[in-house]
Amino acid sequence: YSEQEIRSTEEAMVDVNRMMVKKDREKIQTYALQNNLAMLETPTGLWYLISRKGGGIKARSGQVASLRYSVKLLDGTPCYNSEFSGIKQFRIGQGGVESGLEEGILLLGVGDKATFIMPPHLAHGLTGDGNRIPARSIIVYDVELVKLEP
Repeated sequence: YSEQEIRSTEEAMVDVNRMMVKKDREKIQTYALQNNLAMLETPTGLWYLISRKGGGIKARSGQVASLRYSVKLLDGTPCYNSEFSGIKQFRIGQGGVESGLEEGILLLGVGDKATFIMPPHLAHGLTGDGNRIPARSIIVYDVELVKLEP
């Protein structure tokens, strides 16, 4: 392939990606409006609403976060929750969870409850999780940060 062909293909892929991100953003905006949610958006595209302030210490990278959670698709289809799977624990900043969850937890303190809406690029991407979350899904995470440990 020539350098021109490669550049042209890369530009087309970037354009398609921009269009998909824009459409996902529009779907999330519509969902927030329909559900009367006054959500904020981060520069990466994570949408969030902190519904309760617990007053506990603020989450920092390197800590182990413990949270109650439920995950559903934007259409309301339930996917996962801590009622059945138990409390979710992960070390903040080490990966192993959705990048949108990593980003969102850093907005919270212990006792806070929040809703995060993650477009595919912050959730399970083009492929889904191979189980309950289909390809290119926008997911809604309801979380409560119950504990932080060193």
